Amino acid sequence: MHFYILTLFPEMVMQVLKTSIIGRAVQNGLLCVHALNIRDYTNDKHKKVDDYPYGGGAGMVMQAQPVYDAWQAAVQEIAQKRGNPGCGHPRTIYLTPQAQVFTQGTAKQLAQEQDLIMLCGHYEGIDERVLEEIVTDYISIGDYVLTGGELPAMVVADAVARMVPGVLTNAESAGTESLEGNLLEYPQYSRPEEWNKKKVPPILLSGNHANVDAWRREQSVLRTAKRRPDLLAQAALTEKEQEMVREMHAAKDRKQVQASHTQEDQNQTQAAFTGCEPQI
Repeated sequence: MHFYILTLFPEMVMQVLKTSIIGRAVQNGLLCVHALNIRDYTNDKHKKVDDYPYGGGAGMVMQAQPVYDAWQAAVQEIAQKRGNPGCGHPRTIYLTPQAQVFTQGTAKQLAQEQDLIMLCGHYEGIDERVLEEIVTDYISIGDYVLTGGELPAMVVADAVARMVPGVLTNAESAGTESLEGNLLEYPQYSRPEEWNKKKVPPILLSGNHANVDAWRREQSVLRTAKRRPDLLAQAALTEKEQEMVREMHAAKDRKQVQASHTQEDQNQTQAAFTGCEPQI
């Protein structure tokens, strides 16, 4: 799989994506990462790639010409690699908060592609005309604004790359982790058996794999219900698991009511003593 990242800071991208698991996959020929410097494609002798926005306003806007020419260079490289000049419009992603939030499902889908072009914006954004011309997908990594698209591009590249067969050394790793089946991953433990007076759950030491799997599934459901209840609506839960979630919520409600009554009793006690003069 080949990533083509159009950016003003290629060294920033490459420094991250050439290390750890992704770097190892690149060395093993499973992935290729190409960072194209948009400044290399500007017609301006001062390497300028931005200008003032029409209609006024704060900030600058990246111009269409250098972005389009950088994209064309990536498209030509893809066509040359495939040996097919008419290979069509490659999947091109623009990283922007003005989009649907990136998910594990999207990562899996993108991992089916041979080539992905990712466009990193800066300043107040990119001339809309070139976006309309080249972009196939708009992706956000969250409802917040960053200084540029490089960090989101690296996030997407990392999430997609680990879905490519062979990138992860453990074949189970990509299928038994958080968000698989819309559930968070179960708690993990390692040696020693006791740390800081906290012990590993005994079931994990039992050697009974069926019981361990059942416990892990239960913990995944409970953890998702507690931390990401929004995911449960899309998770396939058994009737027993649904009842377990309902019991957890009921216990939580009872605890909150009890805490509320305790606070109310404390407030009433305090009010009873307010204004009392000390007795001598």
